[in-house]
Amino acid sequence: MKEGEDNNNNNNKELYALLHVSPEASDEEIRKAYRQWAQIYHPDKYQAQQMKDVATENFQKICEAYEILCDENKRQIYDLYGMEGLTSGLELGPKLNKVEEIKEELERLKRRREEEIKAANFQPSGVILAQLSLPSFLAGHGLMRAMSMSSEIQSQISKNNVIAFGGTLAVKGSDGDAAANAVFRHQLSSVSSVEIMASAGLRGLIGVQTSRQLSRHANATMGLAMSLKDGSINLSNAWNRQLSPTTNASIELNLGSDSSVAIGWRKKDEKMAAAGEIKIGTSEIGAVARYTRRFSEKSHGRITGKIGSSALELEIGGGRKISNFSTVRMMYTIGIQGIYWKLELHRGAQKLVVPIFLSRHFNPVFAAGAFLLPTTLYFTLKSLVFKPYYRRREKQQALENMEQTRTQVQEAKKAAEKAQQLLQTVANRKRNKQTETNGLVIIKAFYGNPKALKNIDNPEENKDELASQIVDVTLPLNFLVSDSGQLKLHEGVKKSGIMGFCDPCPGETKKLRVKYTYAGSRYEVEVDDLQELILPQEEHRI
Repeated sequence: MKEGEDNNNNNNKELYALLHVSPEASDEEIRKAYRQWAQIYHPDKYQAQQMKDVATENFQKICEAYEILCDENKRQIYDLYGMEGLTSGLELGPKLNKVEEIKEELERLKRRREEEIKAANFQPSGVILAQLSLPSFLAGHGLMRAMSMSSEIQSQISKNNVIAFGGTLAVKGSDGDAAANAVFRHQLSSVSSVEIMASAGLRGLIGVQTSRQLSRHANATMGLAMSLKDGSINLSNAWNRQLSPTTNASIELNLGSDSSVAIGWRKKDEKMAAAGEIKIGTSEIGAVARYTRRFSEKSHGRITGKIGSSALELEIGGGRKISNFSTVRMMYTIGIQGIYWKLELHRGAQKLVVPIFLSRHFNPVFAAGAFLLPTTLYFTLKSLVFKPYYRRREKQQALENMEQTRTQVQEAKKAAEKAQQLLQTVANRKRNKQTETNGLVIIKAFYGNPKALKNIDNPEENKDELASQIVDVTLPLNFLVSDSGQLKLHEGVKKSGIMGFCDPCPGETKKLRVKYTYAGSRYEVEVDDLQELILPQEEHRI
């Protein structure tokens, strides 16, 4: 994952790294850390003008961090929105003096920016379904079996009112269907809303629906709709309950010409998603289960099973993210209605679905071939075409990023070297003391690109472009070793903000690799940028 995709809170901890305190540190701990750093960086301690200038620059950073983190209001805003939040708060005007007022205004600005981003990248929601038939094509009757399109445009007409317009077109053989619908949604309060809907066409209806947040973890929806064709009434009730941070359940009851009750369950976390539903109705009875597994940040696999009075099928396949807003998916379906391939393209809120009907009759050899052929083709193309292409593209993007940030990185490295000059005397004294007592001594420590760290012991294999993406942080880590012979880097704090560190590869993943000795033994450890590090640890022993 690129660091630009990290949770926003993870980007707001540089001041904590600067003072080398935990994000949960008390005011007293922050004051103590400030006094310790002030002794190192106070300009009056240095005679040479060059050293005095370096000390002044770093002392100003320490003072700014202390001023923000010791002010309750400023610290709350910084924890939520970073330095941008503090700057925006100052620009919002003198009327916004309370932290709650500034938070509310910043949230409004944040929502507006998010809406602008969405407007730039997403089109109105819609689905295009194109059903193809291979047997029909081979028989000379044409490839297209049926087609349907649906689309919706939603607009926020005021703070509490939203209006949406949509339509559906469907064609199958010589038959067609069309519908147009409109929805008006009004937010009654922070926990309830009401919708008025109308649809014209073969399935014309009018209706009203209300939703209410019953508690922090539960909500309910109730609807009433009347068909314009036969005047029939349909009542619907749905209840949703969050069972855990990753799991929720639902019950839906429909009363009308097609009455039914459905019980559903969903679970989703970083690596997997699962869902299931059992439905019992007057026209059909069935159950469906789906399981999705993420193999990486870009690819996933999915398996779906359906069983009931009108369905018996198994669907298996997977998908891959091809850009920030686009995903492609290939599925294979086998069931009582035949054998299908299904291609899907998701782009923002738009979806293109192309089911390809292969055969109505079940033949084990044909069914196995229909599954193995695209699977083999995919993995062959992935190995010979896709992977090499993406590797070349990532390498090119990394080189372009390096070129764009070259000046920024050079300046950051110079600033880190200057900061290390001021730490050198105390760091050497601490290292000598730890050496005499057989305590914790940092032998070598490097921070930066994981690929460069991997080849750090083989300089001939470490190309120049990778070597420039790491920085030697042995000295500042020796400075941070306590008198008791321990070192702790706090969780959730980017290490690039630590005094004597810098970011050698902006926008890229970074790690810290440390070799150290303790009590006559050698140790080595590598941790992620936001991961906690405590030295010494027996598990690091070589």
